[in-house]
Amino acid sequence: MNLSEIIAIVEGTVLAGKDKVDREVPFCGASDLMSDVLTYMKPGGLLLTAQTNPQCVRTAEMAEIAAVVFVRGKRPDPEGVAMAEKLGLPLILSPFGMYQVCGRLDRAGLAAVM
Repeated sequence: MNLSEIIAIVEGTVLAGKDKVDREVPFCGASDLMSDVLTYMKPGGLLLTAQTNPQCVRTAEMAEIAAVVFVRGKRPDPEGVAMAEKLGLPLILSPFGMYQVCGRLDRAGLAAVM
């Protein structure tokens, strides 16, 4: 699925990486535990999370995540946004909760990471 399609489905706002929204994203995972992201996510996937600290962006970089969606309208701090811009990592805000975003993406056909 194209990242721009995902943004529309989750009614997202792009905070960083606006020039990367044409990326293909084959699957998605949701976690607030960055240790689980490192253990279970596969490169190229979409991460859904409510964690907004800079470590989330660092973890996404290490796990080679294609983009991060922050749920419940939570915003990462400016340091994290600046880091994501530098890395070319799209950051997206969604007003919906984790359960709703997962459901929307599942109904749209985006595969789960596991």
